[in-house]
Amino acid sequence: MALREILLWPDPKLKQPCAEVGDPAAVSELVTDMLETMYDAPGRGLAAPQVGVLKRVFVMDAGWKDGDMTPVVCIDPQILAVSDETAAGDEGCLSIPGVTANVRRPVWVRMAYTDLNGDRQERRFEGAEAIVAQHEYDHLDGLVHFDRLDPTTAADLMHAYERGK
Repeated sequence: MALREILLWPDPKLKQPCAEVGDPAAVSELVTDMLETMYDAPGRGLAAPQVGVLKRVFVMDAGWKDGDMTPVVCIDPQILAVSDETAAGDEGCLSIPGVTANVRRPVWVRMAYTDLNGDRQERRFEGAEAIVAQHEYDHLDGLVHFDRLDPTTAADLMHAYERGK
């Protein structure tokens, strides 16, 4: 296990869509490192492109700061359905430290993904888990939470981030 460096926005790797993984065994060491890095950061989610690997994998643990560690590993995730109802909430990002954004997202999302054992899973994420899952899924498509904002708000937050570096 090793801590990996978290890329900071606007690193070009954070803007690129990721490739399918296929065989979970090919990313087992990466996943172990990502979990260690996420907990050390300390974050609630981490996507492979944030550590410079352009593969469709993310890890998350939305509630560990308030209780037990219950990590989720999502390899080659697919969004199957989202709620019509949305809610706005503050989101931070390990790749954009020090800046939060008020992002509107569906309140639940149903995803299919492969776990580290190679088993296909289907799960409905709600509440904080839904936010984290959608945020990390966006990274796999080359998006950051700024991309979910209106252009003026995004520009203001980008300037605040650049000033704070």
